[in-house]
Amino acid sequence: MGDGSWRLGVLGGSFDPPHLGHLLIASDVHACLDLEKVLFVPAARPPHKAIDEGTPAPVRLEMTRLAVAGDPRFEVSAVEIERGLVYTLDTVSAISRQYEGCELYFIMGSDSLLQFDAWHEPEAILSLCRLAVALRPGDDEREVEAVARGLGRGAAIVVKTAMTDISSRDIRNRVRRDAPIRYLVPRPVEDFVTARRLYKMT
Repeated sequence: MGDGSWRLGVLGGSFDPPHLGHLLIASDVHACLDLEKVLFVPAARPPHKAIDEGTPAPVRLEMTRLAVAGDPRFEVSAVEIERGLVYTLDTVSAISRQYEGCELYFIMGSDSLLQFDAWHEPEAILSLCRLAVALRPGDDEREVEAVARGLGRGAAIVVKTAMTDISSRDIRNRVRRDAPIRYLVPRPVEDFVTARRLYKMT
């Protein structure tokens, strides 16, 4: 763990596409935990779910950069894509070396916390960072708090955020139906999806 001189949040995901739910989580966790930055890390190939649209990693990386552009609290890291990293442990290890001396908070939804014991080397992850857990709609807050406490004192912090039920899958399906996605994704992402004709049936 870092010396606490400054705090860095890490938010991983497929970001296919990045949407306002991602930005809301990052914003609230940034404020609640007094973070210096939140680092968005698009996945090269997430181990817990398939990127079933086949959207190339460089395209998802570009959309993520468009989504956070102009907000000084947020940055994007291509570390997983550039190095072909798969596991959270490898990602957190790489970031802790890159940002030496910071205190890392890995941001996840409460659904991920409830499955955390099945992740690759969860104890090693906790040796490098703390978990910042955003309570998802529909998850039992008492159960989530109990699981967080079970990881050890201060290992996981449950943060109440302005989370919504927006999902990347729903956005992709809306694009297929020619339904609007405005107010679900940042405008630059909407324009990018339209210009590239992403998620359209071919």
